[in-house]
Amino acid sequence: MTLVEFFASPFADYGFMRRAMVGCLALSLGACPLGVLLVLRRMSLVGDAMSHAILPGAAVGFLIAGFSLFAMTVGGIVTGLLVAGLAGMVSRFTPLREDASFAAFYLASLGIGVLLVSVHGSNVDLLHVLFGTVLALDDPAILLIAGIATATLVLLALLYRPLVAECLDPQFLRAVGGSGGFVHMAFISLVVLNLVGGFQALGTLMVVGIMMLPATASRFWSASVTGQMIMSSAIGIVSSYVGLLISFHQNLPASPAIILSASVIYALSVLVGRIDSVMARSIQLRRPI
Repeated sequence: MTLVEFFASPFADYGFMRRAMVGCLALSLGACPLGVLLVLRRMSLVGDAMSHAILPGAAVGFLIAGFSLFAMTVGGIVTGLLVAGLAGMVSRFTPLREDASFAAFYLASLGIGVLLVSVHGSNVDLLHVLFGTVLALDDPAILLIAGIATATLVLLALLYRPLVAECLDPQFLRAVGGSGGFVHMAFISLVVLNLVGGFQALGTLMVVGIMMLPATASRFWSASVTGQMIMSSAIGIVSSYVGLLISFHQNLPASPAIILSASVIYALSVLVGRIDSVMARSIQLRRPI
């Protein structure tokens, strides 16, 4: 087998591989920049919490209509926004911080979702919901992910300045008359939408990986927010391509292979990245003063 056949044949010869790559490409373009903003807000674990928060709604949609894209998507959006709203209310009216309230609600949501699928479905159904079916993406699922990615990029372009300002100094945004509450809820809504679209491909347990791992890795390659967003999307695309290749040639589950590929890139970024990596800091320390 030549190198060209190894790297290109799976996508040239098999439609399901092309659909999987297109779905992951759209997901990387929409979700990875949001991961950068989550890192800036010190809300990295909130992405994980929200990915589990959509599980009960997706489970209810599954119980009502089976693997219906519309039912599971609507259910996931409703429960995701509900958990986000409840966590925000708890943090607003009690001393509990928002990340702690998210953690409490996500644990309850995860338990309810797994229980619903386990009691009324099979183990295979539970695995599909938790780990996704990226190699079985159909055209409607790809269009959903692509539509969410397009809406995300448009809204990020429109709200870029207030989003970054709220990440760095939310009190300043309120002081100058910025609608901090609206910007915050718009951002959380985008996170929910991307997680709901992404779980169709990678499942509720894996989708947060493609949102957060490239975002954290990009910190070691660019100092600007825009640069980190672009780099995170690029890392997400490369991780998806490598993970799908490994899955195809080694007959491994695709979703974990994609997330593990992103994990390897993150580890390499920590070690040899251009900014603040282990190598960059060691070189800086060796320079004569």
